[in-house]
Amino acid sequence: MRQARRSLRRADVGVLVLCAALVMTSLAAVGPQGRRRARAAVCLANLRQWGGVFDGYIQRNNGRFFTGEASRGYWWPRELDDEHKNWKQMKIWFCSEADRPMLDENGVYQNLTPTFAAWGIYHGMGLSPHGLAGSYSINGYTMDIPESSQYEGGVPARNGWRGFDSVTGAEGVPLFIDAMRFDLWPLETNGPSPNEFAAWSGNNMARCAINRHNGAVNSLFLDGSARKVGLKELWTLKWHRSFNTEGPWTRAGGAESADWPEWMRGFKDY
Repeated sequence: MRQARRSLRRADVGVLVLCAALVMTSLAAVGPQGRRRARAAVCLANLRQWGGVFDGYIQRNNGRFFTGEASRGYWWPRELDDEHKNWKQMKIWFCSEADRPMLDENGVYQNLTPTFAAWGIYHGMGLSPHGLAGSYSINGYTMDIPESSQYEGGVPARNGWRGFDSVTGAEGVPLFIDAMRFDLWPLETNGPSPNEFAAWSGNNMARCAINRHNGAVNSLFLDGSARKVGLKELWTLKWHRSFNTEGPWTRAGGAESADWPEWMRGFKDY
């Protein structure tokens, strides 16, 4: 997201937020489907604002992204400015379909459907005096970890994005996306969850392959664009440099309708 290809300014983001609010108001009167479309529009506006937050960070950091904790890139949010860590004030942490955290202020689990719940509230790890909660995740392969390290799942650091100045095809590289946790390291062999409403597990792709927006999720990409992504399309995105976009969960890789769990079979194939 270099200066030449930045798609948003603060003023643009403000206009997006205002437009999303107007959409929410106007569509609220047309029934449940209208309200869901309105919430999806607000979600996309949130992600575009995050594009501005991340762009500001990398400009201050010589074009490099978060390092996170130790060698793997964990707990990246602690590197944000205090202003942006404050999820109680920064409402853009939350997709409008998932704005209640799974844990309350005392760490007690709430009886919420994971697909439509936010992660957190997490405390400690230098995150924020308020803890941290949200309903989006970063693509962990953007983390600027040491060259000798590996990302979760065994992907070498050299296959991550780490900095943005030399990224080609950035419009197909997810950066920030609807998810059940704040970090993701998907592998092309990760399958979807067999249960539509299951909580996330060690399967990284299942953390974001969630039916939050009528067979889709919303994503911000490395070029600063944000759009709806079909659930099966997730396996065709370039999560890291060596990610096989024609892997076993794609049409090109031989995936058939019967391979998908029942709850996903009716969604568009990619």
